[in-house]
Amino acid sequence: MSNTDYGFGGILCVDMGTEERANRLMHHLQNGTQFGLMAVSLGYYETLMSCSGSSTSSELSVHEREVAGIPPGLIRMSIGYSGSLEQRWSQFERALVRMQENANLFGSKAH
Repeated sequence: MSNTDYGFGGILCVDMGTEERANRLMHHLQNGTQFGLMAVSLGYYETLMSCSGSSTSSELSVHEREVAGIPPGLIRMSIGYSGSLEQRWSQFERALVRMQENANLFGSKAH
């Protein structure tokens, strides 16, 4: 998607393995790096993110989500028009580093 006045947008999906890890990453992305906002709908010019299994696809049974290929830790991100790709990628990397640091601090795995 492209708009000559704003640039490009797109969807990025990341599977964090579990809903808990997905929510932790989204927390760091929203509150730690200002990467984007947690939302149910991904239609906005800002970067939005959602854990599909517990939001937009929550009406499906676990079996239906498995058949559809929607793992519990799937995060869908609608990358907005604000900021550059380099800025977004840097924010994303910082959030992952913070997750790893917290995991090391509390003795759990963050991958």
